[in-house]
Order: sequence, then structure tokens, then C-alpha cells
Amino acid sequence: MIPFLQRLDAARHVLIAGCGGGFDVYTGIPIATYLKDRGASIVFANLSFSSLWDCGGERIEPNTWLIDAAAKDLPYFPEKWLAEWLLRRGWAAPVYAFAKTGAEPLSHAYRTLLERHPVDLVILVDGGTDSLIFGDEPGLGTVAEDAISIIAACAAAGDRTLLAALGFGIDHFHGVSHHSFLENVARLSCEGGNLGGLSLVQGTPGADAFLDLVDYANLRQPRYSSIVCNSIASALRGDFGNHHATPRTNGTELFINLLMTQYWTFAAEQVLKHMEFAPQLAKTTDFAEAAVVLEMHRDFVDQRPRRTLPL
Repeated sequence: MIPFLQRLDAARHVLIAGCGGGFDVYTGIPIATYLKDRGASIVFANLSFSSLWDCGGERIEPNTWLIDAAAKDLPYFPEKWLAEWLLRRGWAAPVYAFAKTGAEPLSHAYRTLLERHPVDLVILVDGGTDSLIFGDEPGLGTVAEDAISIIAACAAAGDRTLLAALGFGIDHFHGVSHHSFLENVARLSCEGGNLGGLSLVQGTPGADAFLDLVDYANLRQPRYSSIVCNSIASALRGDFGNHHATPRTNGTELFINLLMTQYWTFAAEQVLKHMEFAPQLAKTTDFAEAAVVLEMHRDFVDQRPRRTLPL
């Protein structure tokens, strides 16, 4: 059995948190389904891009809100759509939304959830693979949100924190080098930080739950359909190449493929050890400060050359 599944099977109370913002938490639904079927209790959380100060949810600490189906109907609100979907399925699991902030406040937010719920495992989920960025790659994608989440979760939960990335190849359009990603995976494999890969297959409970949630969110607010989640859903359904499931990708060339349906899983603390900018980022109190830290780091680091995959 791969180490990631061993960790899942040993857990009874799990926090599944979207680390990169937006719809990232949706990529945790297959994992949550697996855990639920084995009797584990689940808590969901997500770094949010929504206007949480206007959401109408219960504010449980300065940067965290409990979101349920009674929250306000904001134009962009993936966390509320998740809460609605869970309610429709009779799944009693709380959904929290974190404000987009710096690492110090987000660490406090994670600690608050760990005090509020008897969590024995935290799983950070990423739509795409730019959470596995060390800082010297030729392109960083949208790493700031992921890095802040990894720092904050590890500060709160230590070695109880895992990372699962779903959607290999999607971040190409954000400038991410997948050659560098695979090189990073190799480094972690040498140290025992790579916990293995898992493929989703249509027709299995976890994959079908994910597809149903993506379809629900698309109907709920088609203007803001998730590019990442719809790309993964397309790959799950067997679409290939330049297939567009949402008009938001019109005018671009996509490469939908089955590698997008594989989880890459890691020990989050091992990932954190390789993040060259982590010590400075850990001290940030707001997101703008975090962006400056990353910009300054890029000014002084020797970047790896951009290489293509030899396929």
C-alpha cells in the first residue's frame, strides 16, 4: 500500500483544506469520499477569494468564517456552493473559508480549527501542481497562496500535514515548468517525502462525487466555472487534447489528458524544507507583503533553465 493511503486509513478526524484558493477544496472531494466510506469525520476549509466580510457566515476568528447554505449568495462563492452540495447529499461536514492573508494570521486560523475539531490529519489539496515550488524554478505559477497555506498548516499541525496535488499539466498556462516539477518530486523521493500517486477513474465513488460537484457548481454560477476543475473533469470523462468544457478558456489551446486525473502526494513538512523563501514568508501578516517577499526572492535567486519534457 502506498504511504499516503496508509496515512488516510489511520486517520479518524481529517481537515481537508484547499491551499491555493478558488475551487481548490473541490479537488479534495475524492479523498473525502474515501475517508467518509471508512468512517472518518471530515472538516472542509479553503483559502478563499470571496468577499468574506459580506458573506453572512459566522466569523469564528478574525480571518475565518463558517459557511453554510444560509450564507449570502455572493457572485463568486465556491465555499457556499460546496456547502449546498454537501447538504443536498446529506453529508454533515462543516465548511470554513479563510481570508486571503499572510502566513502568520493564517497559521492562527488553522490552529483555531484544530482547537475546534479533533483533527488528527490535515490534507492540503491543490488544483494543479504549483504547490510544489521550491523558488528557483523558471516559473512560479500562482505559488504565493499555496506556499502561505503550507507554511500555516505545518506551523499548526506539524508532521500531521500532507499535500495532495491534482491536475498535472494545467499550470503550464501559468508559466509552470513541469520538468522542474518532476525534478522536485525526484528530490522529495530521495528523502522519503513523496507519498505516492493515485489515479481517479470515472465510475468510482470519489471520482463521480467530484464530477457531480463540478457540474453543480457550473450550474450554480456558470460565469465563474472553474478552469482547473473542469479540465480535470474533462480528463476524467475521457476527453483529450484541445477540449473546452467552459467558455472561459476560449481563445487558448488546451491539452486535456489523463495525467490530470492523478494525485501527487507528499509530506508537507518535507516540501516546506525546500522552499527557499519560507522563513521570510512565515513572518508575513498580509498577502501584499507575501507577494513582495516572493518578488525580492526572485531578484536574488539563480533560476533553473527552462526545459521541456522529452516526450
